[in-house]
Amino acid sequence: MTPTTPEELVSKTTDLVSLPDIYIRLKAVVDDPESSMVDVGNVVSQDPALIGRLLKIANSPFFGFPSKIETITRAVSLLGTQQIHDLVLATTVAEAFSGMSSNVVSMEDFWSKSIRCGLMCRQIAMKCNVLDSERLFVEGMLHDIGHLIMYQAVPEASQQALNLWQAERRPLHLIEREIIGCDYAQVGAALMQDWHFPPGLIESVRYQNEPAAAEQFPLEVAIMHIAVRLAEMDSSDMTAEETGPFIDPQAWQVTGLSDNIFESVCTAAAKQLDATISMLFPNQRRSA
Repeated sequence: MTPTTPEELVSKTTDLVSLPDIYIRLKAVVDDPESSMVDVGNVVSQDPALIGRLLKIANSPFFGFPSKIETITRAVSLLGTQQIHDLVLATTVAEAFSGMSSNVVSMEDFWSKSIRCGLMCRQIAMKCNVLDSERLFVEGMLHDIGHLIMYQAVPEASQQALNLWQAERRPLHLIEREIIGCDYAQVGAALMQDWHFPPGLIESVRYQNEPAAAEQFPLEVAIMHIAVRLAEMDSSDMTAEETGPFIDPQAWQVTGLSDNIFESVCTAAAKQLDATISMLFPNQRRSA
């Protein structure tokens, strides 16, 4: 096929997927330096279904607050505007793609694997003493969003790349560049750029396979890179020895960690997976 660009692939699917208005309104308030927590609560309160999801998340073991949170005002006060933004981002992106189907991958499997990566990101962030580790969960959860675009725009080439990856165990992003002209990380970043997502999220997705190329957010990118590699290992029959060489030494240097975190990160993510899927996708049964 003729090599294509991330922007071309994103443009082919803009009529299929768009962000809900509630996120656009919330982002405008969060980005306004004169806005307050009350303003954030007012925007979220316009969507009863979103209120229900956020209160369920706030009361879940994911945060572990000692007493029940019964109002969105209380949730905003405890979580803060940035965490509310990130949680709304995660739930609305999932909603934006909810009507999409694919012959390349099961959507249930896709989101289960994405959440697993998000949980690994969070665990690694905690080991790096990142205070707002929940933000890294959202970044990890959305790391593979570019593939949803590719599965719609170039499904046959995407399937060919996956087949080669499974057969050869070479990095998937390099195979996609050979076959398609760009990779899922570049496509995901292009979509997020188009949707005006936070710069740290865009850079983490764009450079998840090339952490040494990080520009402004090297720690976030390094955490994402390690989590993505561990998630690949955890969802396949790859061993730590096979995955290890795919982890860029730059990521270990930036995080100050080593490969002895593999078992603890994977175990913690596995324990939290079902509850987190139920929290974000209450109507989905785990199939991954």
